[in-house]
Amino acid sequence: MTCDNPHFSRGLTVIQAAATTTISTADRQHAEKQLRIGARRKVRVPGRLTWRDSTGTLRFVLVVTSDVSELDVFVECQVPASIPLYRLVHFQIERGSRESTELPPALRSGKVLSAVYRVGAYRAATGTPHGYALRLLVEPSRGGAAENLAVAN
Repeated sequence: MTCDNPHFSRGLTVIQAAATTTISTADRQHAEKQLRIGARRKVRVPGRLTWRDSTGTLRFVLVVTSDVSELDVFVECQVPASIPLYRLVHFQIERGSRESTELPPALRSGKVLSAVYRVGAYRAATGTPHGYALRLLVEPSRGGAAENLAVAN
C-alpha cells in the first residue's frame, strides 16, 4: 500500500506541546465578578418557583434567595426539586418580604418570568440540586438613557 501524501512518506514526526496555566482562586473570583451583568447582593428572603414539567403538570417549590442582582438571582430549595436547565419558571418573593429595599423593583411587583441558567451542586442524600441560578426575563434598567431618549423625541 502506497501513500500519495509526501508528508507521510518522509516519516515526519508530530510534536505536540501543551501549555498549562494555573489560575488562583482569587483571580478566578475576580474574573467571575467582571463577567456578571449586575452587582450582586446577599439577600435572604423566602420565595416560590412554579413551572410545568415535561408532562404539563404544574409544579412548585419553596426557595430562599441567596444572591440577588437586577437581572438574576440564585435560589436555594427548601425541599428536593429537580428543574431542568433552561426551563422557564415563574419566580416570586413571598408577599411579606417584597418590601425589602435590597430587592430590585422587578422582584417587588410579583411574579417574574425567569429561566434556569445554572444548576447548583447536587446533594448526595437526594440526588437533586441544592439551588438554581435564574435569569430574570425583565427589561434591564437603562438609567438616564431612556429619559434622554424621551426628551429628545
